[in-house]
Amino acid sequence: MQIPADLEIARNVPASGCSVAEAERYTRWLATHHYENFNVVSWLLPKRLHQHFYNLYSYCRWADDLGDEVSDPAQALALLGEWEHELRECYAGRASHPVFIALRGTIAAFDIPIEPFADLLIAFRQDQTVRRYPTWNDVFDYCRYSANPVGRLVLYLCGHRDAERQKLSDATCTALQLANFWQDVSRDLEKGRIYIPLEALAAHGLVENDIVERRFDARYVLLMKDLVSRTRNLFAQGLPLARSIESAMSVDIEMFSRGGLAVLDAIEAAGYNTLERRPSVPKSKQLRLLVSSLVQRLFVRDRAVTAAVPLPSAGPTIVPDRNSKNAGEVRKPEAPGEVARSYENCHQIARAAHSNFYYAFYLLPRRKRDGLAALYAFMRLVDDVADEGETLEIKQRGLAKWRAAFDEAVTGSSQVFDGTAARPLPGDPLDGEREVLPALVDTMRRYNMPARYLHDLISGAEMDLTVNSYPTFDRLREYCYRVAGTVGLTCTHVFGFSDPRALDLAEKLGLAFQLTNIIRDVHEDAALGRVYLPDEDLARYGVSPEDFSRAAATLGVRELLRFEADRAWRLYGECCGLMDLIDADSRGALWLLVHTYSALLARMETLDFAVFSERVRLSKAEKMIFIARARFGRLTRNNVLEKRDRDRRRSGGAFLGRRAG
Repeated sequence: MQIPADLEIARNVPASGCSVAEAERYTRWLATHHYENFNVVSWLLPKRLHQHFYNLYSYCRWADDLGDEVSDPAQALALLGEWEHELRECYAGRASHPVFIALRGTIAAFDIPIEPFADLLIAFRQDQTVRRYPTWNDVFDYCRYSANPVGRLVLYLCGHRDAERQKLSDATCTALQLANFWQDVSRDLEKGRIYIPLEALAAHGLVENDIVERRFDARYVLLMKDLVSRTRNLFAQGLPLARSIESAMSVDIEMFSRGGLAVLDAIEAAGYNTLERRPSVPKSKQLRLLVSSLVQRLFVRDRAVTAAVPLPSAGPTIVPDRNSKNAGEVRKPEAPGEVARSYENCHQIARAAHSNFYYAFYLLPRRKRDGLAALYAFMRLVDDVADEGETLEIKQRGLAKWRAAFDEAVTGSSQVFDGTAARPLPGDPLDGEREVLPALVDTMRRYNMPARYLHDLISGAEMDLTVNSYPTFDRLREYCYRVAGTVGLTCTHVFGFSDPRALDLAEKLGLAFQLTNIIRDVHEDAALGRVYLPDEDLARYGVSPEDFSRAAATLGVRELLRFEADRAWRLYGECCGLMDLIDADSRGALWLLVHTYSALLARMETLDFAVFSERVRLSKAEKMIFIARARFGRLTRNNVLEKRDRDRRRSGGAFLGRRAG
C-alpha cells in the first residue's frame, strides 16, 4: 500500500511480511503511543486479552485514518479498497501487512467472522460520498456499519456470540454513535456533513440551510433536546449488557454507556448549542474511563470524541426506572416515615465512625447534613465489605450484592451476576441495606445526583481487592477518582452549585485528599501488600516497594513523598476556587474539610515525612480550633489552605477507612 507520508499510523510500521513478534510490537506501540493511548487497555481487563485489543485497535485505527485523514475522497476510497483486500487476504491465510499478521492470531483464537471487520469499511467508504441523511432509518443504517460492529468484536473477545447480547451491544453502540453526532454538529459542518436526519429538522420547523448557516434559536434547542432524549433511551436499552458479561469485563462494558452519557450531559450543560461550539468532556474526566480507547474511539465515528467518564450536569439527574411510565427518573422514595428513620440510621453510622467528616456535617443546614450522612453511611457500608470479608470471593460477591441492591433502590429492578448469567437479586437483604438506602435515594432525588457516582465508588472498592500497584500516575488517578473524586462530586451536589466548573474542582479536590491519605498511610498499606504510589515515580527516585516495609523511611522514600506532596499541593491550590462556586451555607463545611486535610499534609512535611513510626494526626485541640474558625471566621479561597513550612526543602477514598479519614 502507498500510504501518505504524513499519516501518523505509518510511523514505525515494520516491513511487509514481518514476524508475528514484530507485528505485535507495532500494534502495541500504536495503541500505547497514540494520543488516545492511556485507555487502550484497562488494567481491569484480563491480561490475556491485552494484545488482542491492541490488534483490533490497530485494524480500526488504520481503517479510520485511511478514510478520515486523507483529504482526497478518491484516494481515500482507493486506500480503503486496498485495506479490504488485505483483510480478505488475511482470512485466506496470506496476511502480509503487519497489522493483519498480528490480527490473524486474534481472529483464529476467537473464531471471529469477517463481517464486522468488513462492515466498518462500508461506513468509512460511505463518509466519502454521503453528506446528508433524509430519515432516521438512514442514520440507523449508517450506525449499523460504523458503530455496531465494534461492540460485536468486543463480545467475541469476551467469548459471547449470542443474539441477545449482540442486540444489547447494538443499542449501546448506536447510542454512542448518535451522541457523537450531536456533539460534533459544528465539526461535521466543516467537513460538509450533517448527520441529523432531515426529517427530524422538519419536525421542528428547521431546514438544512438553517444548520449550514448555524442558526441557533429555540427551534434548534427543542431539536437537540429531542435528539438527546432519543439517545438516552437507547443507552437505557443497552444497560443490561454489562451485567451479562464476565466480571473481569463488566466494568469496562458499563463504562461505554457512561462515556456516551457524559457527552449528552455536556451538550445539556452547554445549552444545546452544538452549532457554534463542540461541547466536550474535559481531559480530566477522560482519566476516569476504564475502557480501552480502542473501543471508546470505535464505538463512535470520530476519534476526536472526548466521551470518557461521565460529566455530571447541573440539571436533573437521569436514572432509568424500567418499571415506571416515566422512564429516566429516579424511583420515588419510600414513605416519609421510613425515609426519616433511614436518615437517623445514617447519622448513627456516621457518628460511630468518628470521622473528621462528621464534624463538618454540623456546619451545614439540617437537610444538607442529612444528605451527607446518607452518603457517608452508604460508602461506609460498602467500604466495610471490601475491608472485612473473609475471602476475595466473599468480598467480591458482597460488593456485587451492594451494587445490585443500589440499582434495586434507584430503579425498582436489578440483577446480580452469579458467574454464568444475570439473575434476579436474591431476596435476603444486606446488612444495613434497608436502614440506609431509603435515605440515600431521597438524597439523590433531592440534589439531582447521578447514580453513576455511587457505581464508580463501588468499582473503586472492587479495584482494591485485585489491584495492588499502579504503573503510572494516570492509572492511580483513575483509582483516586473512584474512591475519592466520587466523594467530592456527590458532596458538591449536596453543597449546591450553579457553575459546572465546581464539579471539575470537586473531583480534583478528591484527588488531593486521596494523595494526602496515600502519603500518610504508605507504610501501613505496604504491610497490606499495597503500594499506591506509581511505579514510574518509584523508579525516578530509586525506591523499591520493599522500602515501604522498612522500619524507617529511607532518603529516597522521603524525596519521593516530598514529590508526591508537591503534586497534592498543586491540586489543593487549583481547587481553592471551589469555595466561591458552592452555596454560601455550605462553605463552612468545605472550608473545614480542605483546611483539615491541607493541615495534615503540612504536618507531614514539617516532620520530614516521618510516617513510618506512627500515624501522623492532628490533635483534638487543633480540630476544635479549625471548627471554630469554620463556624465564626471569615472564610475565603485565600485562607482555606493551611500554610506550608516554606523553610523546608522541597523537590521539583478520601471519605472512609483506609481510603480516607
